[in-house]
Amino acid sequence: MPLRKLFRGKSAKSFPVKIVTLDAELEFNLPWRATGRDLFELVARTIGLRETWYFGLQYQDSKNNFAWLKMEKKVQDQDVPRRSPVPFVFLAKFYPEDVSEELVQEVTQHLFFLQVKQSILNMDIYCPPEMSVLLASYAVQAKFGDYDPASYQTGALSMEELLPQRVISQYQMTAEMWEERIRIWYADHQGMTRDEAQMEYLKIAQDLGMYGVNYFNIANKRQTELWLGVTALGLNVYESENKLEPKISFPWSEIRNISVDDKKFTIRPTDKSAPNFVFFSKNSRMNKLILDLSIGNHDLFKRRRKPDTIEVQQMKAAAREEKLRRQIEKDKLAREKHLREEVERQKAELEQRLLQYQEEMRAANDALRRSEETAELLVEKSRIAEEESMLLTQKASEAEQECQRAHLISAKTQEEKIVLEHKVREAEILVSTLVEEGERRATEADRLQQELIRARIAEKQAKEKLSSFVHSFNHSASTSTSTLLNTPLFTASLLNATSTPHLPVTSLSHSMVVGDSTNMGSTGDLPDLTLGGSTDALNSTYPRPPPLTSLDLLNDTDVEQLSLEIEKERGEYLERSRHLQQQLLHLKSEIEVLKVEENETVLDSVYQQQLRSGETKYSTLRRTRSGTTKTRVAFFEEL
Repeated sequence: MPLRKLFRGKSAKSFPVKIVTLDAELEFNLPWRATGRDLFELVARTIGLRETWYFGLQYQDSKNNFAWLKMEKKVQDQDVPRRSPVPFVFLAKFYPEDVSEELVQEVTQHLFFLQVKQSILNMDIYCPPEMSVLLASYAVQAKFGDYDPASYQTGALSMEELLPQRVISQYQMTAEMWEERIRIWYADHQGMTRDEAQMEYLKIAQDLGMYGVNYFNIANKRQTELWLGVTALGLNVYESENKLEPKISFPWSEIRNISVDDKKFTIRPTDKSAPNFVFFSKNSRMNKLILDLSIGNHDLFKRRRKPDTIEVQQMKAAAREEKLRRQIEKDKLAREKHLREEVERQKAELEQRLLQYQEEMRAANDALRRSEETAELLVEKSRIAEEESMLLTQKASEAEQECQRAHLISAKTQEEKIVLEHKVREAEILVSTLVEEGERRATEADRLQQELIRARIAEKQAKEKLSSFVHSFNHSASTSTSTLLNTPLFTASLLNATSTPHLPVTSLSHSMVVGDSTNMGSTGDLPDLTLGGSTDALNSTYPRPPPLTSLDLLNDTDVEQLSLEIEKERGEYLERSRHLQQQLLHLKSEIEVLKVEENETVLDSVYQQQLRSGETKYSTLRRTRSGTTKTRVAFFEEL
């Protein structure tokens, strides 16, 4: 009955219900005569779910057993809790065989991701320690996005929300040690979107032995306690202490009919020569639940092997178009990111060159200053030499006058003449010495004068070189910046971004001024490296894709392009799988030395045995299905 008819009339009696999903809570006032399907469809429409065949509404009945709400019966006619509001849990009731092929909608993938993750953390699904770390890294990627070393803080991850308690208690490792190993893998998932991370999580989780298995306590005719596992592929039988490795399996293709008689459960195989597969449960309610899950899984098993319905084809076509659109957008963002990084790199190079030029200019100014100081020193030395030369010339003149006076006095007496001659000789020697010293000083003064002239010439050349250097720097910086800013790649990469800070330019002050008159450069001569753009330019360069208004199938070109993308993704997935296997082995060997053997469970021992024998979930299923149905039924009876 459509809900719009149920809600007609103000006097219609209703009751409140509360629906709990794994990421939200919903409350409705449901008409008293509403059926389970009415409520289920109301929830599905509210959360935007179209792949409804996997899900159901679970509740706890009056005997505290979990049951699924029947679609065709009225809600109030079922054994639902008699309290207000009536609580239900929206969960996946059936599991797909291959999540990547069957789960189309993102909301479906998200709900499965949350449920499988919760089952692993609650230890309802056994997950090896090294695999738990890998799955935790995908969960972190789905929650926080790309790893950013600048903003990441140690201790931000809660181990209780990422790893099963069994794994944490099994190793002598602190929370920081676990977090470091999760962070290493988290950093490898760079560029992965939330949906891709959740899908990778499910791809790995579906290979776990207990994934998608509903377990029930049963007994064979010999009253041996066993586990029955209802899965998407068939029925598995497990020993009471080992839920990980089935002893025998019966695929749905071998089952013809299922019937329940109180606590007795009878399965008739398609092989009419084989006996019926009979087991017993603890109560009739459990048998009805087993029957309900078996019928639903069997119907989905047959449905997968038929052509998709129009609705599924439309959803898959829309999903392919959406995936192609997102891939194009992702490639576009990757190109823009690359261009932005290139611009940042060029900006850093320009800043480095600017700093280098500034350093070279400071060195040139220091050399010029030292040259000026040397020239001043040479001028001072030249002045001192001239003064010394004048002093020596004056002394030579005085000595010559003294010599003349001595010649005049020598005429007095012979003794005085001899004395005077002796004095004259000494005076002549002194004069000769003073003359030589004066000539030497004069020569030194000439040499200093020449050095002064050369220093002034060098000073003039240094000033010319500095002027030419600053002029060429201003010209090259303006040319580089203008070319960079006029490049289309540069423009496209910076569009749609907020304003970028100006390139810091150090002010060139007195170090750029030589003497008192020549201004060699200033901050006004440097190019303005302000980076910016507008969203209008981005829209003109990259037009927005038209809104999706139909679910038409892709044309041949799109199909070919999508096929190439799928092949590329398959190759990348295989390579990534090999890389992950190597990482898992490395992590396992790394933490093995910290393992506490006393905390090892039975399932850990079974898993280690499987690894040693080289078996996987799928090879075990193939082995347990080997032989005829008759042989397997007989084997079950002998357990």
